[in-house]
Amino acid sequence: MTPNGNQRPGENPFNPPLAGASDAKPSDVWGAPRHLGAMPAPSLPPLIGVDAGDVREVPMSDCVLSSRVRLARNLVGFNFVNRSTPEQLADVVHRAQAARLSGPFDAGTRWVNVQSTSAIDRLMLFERNLISRPFVEAMHPRCVAISADETTSVMVNEEDHLRLQMLAPGMQLSALADRMIALDRSLERSLEFAFHPRFGYLTACPTNVGTGIRISAMMHLPGLRLLEELEKVQRAAKDMHLAVRGFHGEGTEALGDFFQISNQTTLGRSEHDIVEEFVGVIVPRFVEYERAARRALLERDLPSLDDRVQRALGILRSCRLLSLDESIKFLSRVRLGVALGRIKDVERTLVDRLLLEVQPAHLARLGGRELAQGQDDRAARADAVRGAMRL
Repeated sequence: MTPNGNQRPGENPFNPPLAGASDAKPSDVWGAPRHLGAMPAPSLPPLIGVDAGDVREVPMSDCVLSSRVRLARNLVGFNFVNRSTPEQLADVVHRAQAARLSGPFDAGTRWVNVQSTSAIDRLMLFERNLISRPFVEAMHPRCVAISADETTSVMVNEEDHLRLQMLAPGMQLSALADRMIALDRSLERSLEFAFHPRFGYLTACPTNVGTGIRISAMMHLPGLRLLEELEKVQRAAKDMHLAVRGFHGEGTEALGDFFQISNQTTLGRSEHDIVEEFVGVIVPRFVEYERAARRALLERDLPSLDDRVQRALGILRSCRLLSLDESIKFLSRVRLGVALGRIKDVERTLVDRLLLEVQPAHLARLGGRELAQGQDDRAARADAVRGAMRL
């Protein structure tokens, strides 16, 4: 697959830049060899992401919240992460740091030592989908490289030595795949990856053996939920050998009618075939299911639909206590109302921004608070949402 320089995904609309991000070389951030430095504390600017006009131009953004392409790679001469010593994993870290990161990283790279950074910073990176939940909770030497626009990250010593991932709003899988393959090729100039002539790239999990690529789309499916037709999604996913996961992907629960759809196997197929099937068949099929459900809601019982979306908007504008689950649920309903033109005074970009800002670490950072175990943040969340949703 040839990289397409004319197709460049926009900035990640769900991730505001981390304050203090720099174009420093890894050694500037991490210090002397084998010294792992800490991450500067991030803060949030008042507005997150691209403007509303840009988002409307992204294909299928009414039903596809975001696209993601992930690649798993392991270095020759090292055991898999779960069989390596801390010293070996530290060596992997320094080899990864020394490698040339190109493409999205040309505008600047930020290396973050996940092992020594604070709990709130680790959770913020997870909430931005820049690192995974296991990566947050692990104890061994590990780090992540983040591009200046936060569309791309490279986790070092997650399940595999390298987990490369790229994110973009809406349906942009083809462009992401082209950029990912270009990044992979640039890394292969300075790192030797474990590869078998018959099985392809070797990975810690057998389902990733082969190309090592995982394609996914975060779908927004409130229409199917309201019509109680989500089993249609589950049937289609089973028939097409897909995985259906939650709001933050693997190991997380579905919130607010958001579901991540991804391929389960990579062996015996090329990257091009996997991407083309997702772009041409899989995602359009799920989008058509959802759009058909939305049309049915409009035609069968418009007052009931309006009641649901306007009631959700009213709660968000007047509530005094708001849990995370409630906020995602009501924001999902409002997003549906905006997409169908039933809510006129709210932009979809605001809803997408709040889907990030209501999460615990971002909420704590916005309020200048520490993140404490068992903390009741419902009042703070309600205040933040009311302020953002103010007429």
